[in-house]
Amino acid sequence: MEEPCGASAAAPLRGDAEEPKQGSVLFLGGNEVKSSAVVKYSSAPPQAAFARLQEKTDLKLPPANWLRESAKLGPAGTTILGNSKKSKPFSSFGMAYDFIDSVGNDVDVVSDSENIKKLLKIPYSKSHVSMAVHRIGRTLLLDELDIQELFMRSSQTGDWTWLKEFYQRLIDQKWQRKKKSKEHWYQKAILSKFLYYSINGDGAAQPVPSTSKQHQEGPVAGESDEAGRASWPAPFEMPSSLSEDPGASNQGNVPLEPSYLVGHVASAPREQNLTPLFNDGENSQGLKNDFVRNILWTFEDIHMLVGSNMPIFGGGRYPAVSLRLRDNNKPINVLTGIDYWLDNLICNVPELVMCFHVNGIVQKYEMIKTEDIPNLENSNFSTKVIKDIAQNILSFLKSNCTKEGHTYWLFKASGSDIVKLYDLTTLCEETEDKYQNPFTMPVAILLYKVACNMMLKKNQNKKHYGTIRTLLLNCLKLLDNGRHPQIIASANYMLSELFQLDEPKKEDSADFPINGNSDESYSEEEEEMPDSDENGSYSNSSDPPDDNKAVAIIKSVGELSVPEKYKSVHRIRPSCAFPVCHGTEERCRLVLNHVLEGLKSVDSSVKKEGDLPAADPSTPIPLKYEDESTSGGPESLEKQMALFLDKMGSFQKGKHSSQSGMIPGSWQYKMKLQLILKSSRAYYVLSDAAMILQKYGRALRYIKLALQCHDTYCCLCGSMLPEVLMFLCQCLTLCGDIQLMLAQNANNRAAYLEEYNYQTKEDQEILHSLHRESRCQVFAWATDLSTDLEYQLSVSCKCYEAAYEILLFSNLKSQNPEQHIQVLKRMGNIRNEIGVFYMNQAAAVQTERVVSKNVSTTEQQLWKKSFSCFEEGIQNFESIDDATNAALLLCNTGRLMRICAQAHCAAEGDFKREFSPEEALYYNKAIDYYLKALRSLGKRDVHPAVWDSVNWELSTTYFTMATLQQDYAPLSRKAQEQIEKEVSEAMMKSLKYCDVDTVSERQPLCQYRAATIHHRLASMYHSCLRNQVGDEHLRKQHRVLADLHYSKAVRLFQLLKDAPCEFLRVQLERVAFAEFQMASQNSSAGKLKTLSGALDIMTKTKGAFQLIRKELVAETEQISEDKSPAESVSVNDSSAGLNKEEVLKLLGIFESRMSFLLLQSIKLLTSSKKKVGGSNEEEAALKTNKQVYSLLLRATANKGMSLLERTELMLSLLEQLAPRSEGSPGMQ
Repeated sequence: MEEPCGASAAAPLRGDAEEPKQGSVLFLGGNEVKSSAVVKYSSAPPQAAFARLQEKTDLKLPPANWLRESAKLGPAGTTILGNSKKSKPFSSFGMAYDFIDSVGNDVDVVSDSENIKKLLKIPYSKSHVSMAVHRIGRTLLLDELDIQELFMRSSQTGDWTWLKEFYQRLIDQKWQRKKKSKEHWYQKAILSKFLYYSINGDGAAQPVPSTSKQHQEGPVAGESDEAGRASWPAPFEMPSSLSEDPGASNQGNVPLEPSYLVGHVASAPREQNLTPLFNDGENSQGLKNDFVRNILWTFEDIHMLVGSNMPIFGGGRYPAVSLRLRDNNKPINVLTGIDYWLDNLICNVPELVMCFHVNGIVQKYEMIKTEDIPNLENSNFSTKVIKDIAQNILSFLKSNCTKEGHTYWLFKASGSDIVKLYDLTTLCEETEDKYQNPFTMPVAILLYKVACNMMLKKNQNKKHYGTIRTLLLNCLKLLDNGRHPQIIASANYMLSELFQLDEPKKEDSADFPINGNSDESYSEEEEEMPDSDENGSYSNSSDPPDDNKAVAIIKSVGELSVPEKYKSVHRIRPSCAFPVCHGTEERCRLVLNHVLEGLKSVDSSVKKEGDLPAADPSTPIPLKYEDESTSGGPESLEKQMALFLDKMGSFQKGKHSSQSGMIPGSWQYKMKLQLILKSSRAYYVLSDAAMILQKYGRALRYIKLALQCHDTYCCLCGSMLPEVLMFLCQCLTLCGDIQLMLAQNANNRAAYLEEYNYQTKEDQEILHSLHRESRCQVFAWATDLSTDLEYQLSVSCKCYEAAYEILLFSNLKSQNPEQHIQVLKRMGNIRNEIGVFYMNQAAAVQTERVVSKNVSTTEQQLWKKSFSCFEEGIQNFESIDDATNAALLLCNTGRLMRICAQAHCAAEGDFKREFSPEEALYYNKAIDYYLKALRSLGKRDVHPAVWDSVNWELSTTYFTMATLQQDYAPLSRKAQEQIEKEVSEAMMKSLKYCDVDTVSERQPLCQYRAATIHHRLASMYHSCLRNQVGDEHLRKQHRVLADLHYSKAVRLFQLLKDAPCEFLRVQLERVAFAEFQMASQNSSAGKLKTLSGALDIMTKTKGAFQLIRKELVAETEQISEDKSPAESVSVNDSSAGLNKEEVLKLLGIFESRMSFLLLQSIKLLTSSKKKVGGSNEEEAALKTNKQVYSLLLRATANKGMSLLERTELMLSLLEQLAPRSEGSPGMQ
């Protein structure tokens, strides 16, 4: 039988926490055993030297200081008489709560040193072993499960009856309470007196009071039954701090209060003790870490957190010794030797001082070194075997205690060699309520605390997310919503926090191992594996009748001494992978699912639902839909906006309360705020994702829900944190984006409406929880789906303005410059959109106005609105130095001015029409805005595309203005010369901004524009020359300018492949110009030269006629292929857009001018020949001209020729004339 050893192991005081120190490697009995110990916490006093008692001291007599609290013994002094042996079923939990960093990660075992010693002595001892085992991650928590005390309680209270029945049925049918012997209490008493004598050696012993006998017997005898009864908690009751009436809760003692920083995790700070979750009094006993020392003991490769109460004394040459009392008549046996050795090893105590007595009379002292203990006479044992036992037991437990949250029972009956492991949680659930297991609650809280602790460090290592999630899910499985709403709400919030909503899409990131099995710590297959261990060490075989209930069995304790007999077949956390989310929506839905569970827990704990209007969570809460007939338009929007901003201002004053009756500051209040904010963020991310997918109806629904969540948050929260305001700003910005996209995609309105009105049950239930606190209507103006385009654009603008106002009045502008810039950019953009909308409306009104020549009031109002929007938008862009966008808005303002100018022109068909001063004013304003746009950009490199666009618009404005002045000359106000000068200047400026050289898509347009300008200027100077009388210098200047511009126009038209008619017209005008010059010539030679030049001009039109023929041939082929020729009846139709009427007209003029020139040429050449006798060249020319003239006359006489035939004839005639033009290239 094992003898009672002294006190539990302890260690010298080394401060509250020390850096780990490698312990010495001990060579004991020829076997190498590595052991090191680090004191993590100590409440022991400084070591005192022990008093060596004189021989013959009678330990049966109590010393004067007996059972009085002693500074030298520390807390161990008052507990030495029984409390240290009193069953403490939750002692490991107390340590785990205090050293939460170690649990689940670094440490293999957490336990009282007595339990460790009992396990390592299993092969040597016949004593019974009964321990509760719990798994948290890789850590096992071991606690004594005193069946006798448990069943004593069961007899009195009726609890644990299921275990008592199970025990009696399968293990010990004739169970009865075994009473401790008188010898046991006698040995305890003299040990206690011995320790008190040893610290009272300064000669100041007090006289022994006469009541000492009673003092000695009383507490010792009465200790046994009461200790057991007081140590076991009843099945969990609702703690007072979570009482139904929230008004009764004490705000100072709210348990598990998370740190409620926005965006940070709700977690239990380390310094908070979770004991308040249990009723004060007996239920809290055993959950406190009341060990004198907590030691991190490393034995070989096993890391253990051990609790010890052993008093340690300083003695002589050694820094620390342990003190033991031995009966001289009884030799030290192996069990006692192992006991002493392990105590000293755990505490790094190098020596043992042993005091021998006979019948309580002190005989002698002996000092033994720790490494010599295994070699004592009668107490020989191998340290290597102890090491093997430790490794085998740990492997056995780790392989079989696989489910977190389950209570396992390791049991060996007294005198038996068989060790069995039962899963009490499964047994309990088969029979009764799981809350009949008193370990349920401590385990749940420990799972929660470990998860909290890991969450505090979550940003350091995301690979732990799967572990945290598993811990929390297992914690939730143990809890009942009616009893533990706070922990459930907090755990669900933490689960929601694990999913990063604000990160880029990295669902399959390397941070998360890809593993779908995440609901359990271990898969079912892995749980089965121990049963088929290669050594056959344990199995579920049903040889004995009771084996079928055991999880695993060690058939003989002797097996534990065989090296590596049991190998842990479990990896630490094989499948704690974070769930793989296949998209943003899936991730957000998981978050919302946890948020909803949290909200349900909070709401169920607030019992004031009778004050609320009844609402059915399954009934959809309608999402208001407005069309243009009901929406009040921009005016009512202004009022709603003002009310919103007024409310935003009042948020700062903190005058808000909950409709459901939650008390500000209570855990329900704080937790609901966090859950609501989390749901708001999830809906925001969903909305953003839907926006990217162009599902704008869905995006609006989600942002509506996000803002409704935010509204409730605002109603509850007394003060708005900057992060929350920042988030609101982002929500409103996104809402503005969605409304703008809805406005721009009006064609899909029916599909968007269907998306908008769809609602999931989860969303309905979350809204129901929100409506318990507020009406959620503050943001209704921003989230309605309207069918009115103007209203949608206005709502979008108001969203951005609201976001900007929030940035302004909350002083967030400087802290978030990026957000400030984004909001201003969007404001500038939406004002541009609205400005363009009003501008297009004004243009539409203008085209419909036929009868009235006056500008309507409607048009003027639209101009003003459009101009105002553009102006505000320009200010927005200029305030953030966005030159490009400012230039685009200035460009649009210029376009608005041009629309205003067009509105002031008189109705078509009025022959007296003149270019009005109003038109000139608006065109000049347009020019000013375009020039400002160019100044804003500075140079083309800033943004080439915008620069080119502004230049083109500016060129167009100058060209339009010049054309109008030329075509509708304001002769009633200005002289002809003045008009010509202004037209010339405007045309030249238009040319300046018309870039014909840069290769781009717009280059052909620029070339056509430049050619047209040169043509118009040439025509103008040609006309001036015809009408000019007098000033010869001016006439000469006009002649030179006309010739110059004609030649430039011809060169540019030649570059174009699609302007044969324009080229022909210019060439015909040049011919007319030559004819005009010929009329003023007197000499035949001069006239002949001019005629020859005119015919040369005509031959150069060959390229244009080739293009026309090509078009006509293609069209003829198309008609012949087409089975329904009726389609091509129209004269104007052409596949390439050739204007046949124009061609016929020009061809007629060309034939007539050619006929005239040939006739004049023939006449002049004939008369020249008669007078002088012409040269060979002239004769050849005369002959060719006569031949061509003859053919031309015949052709014009034949009225039945088609356009194509006439074109081909003209080409052949030009071909005959061509040799005279010395290789002129013609139109390319």
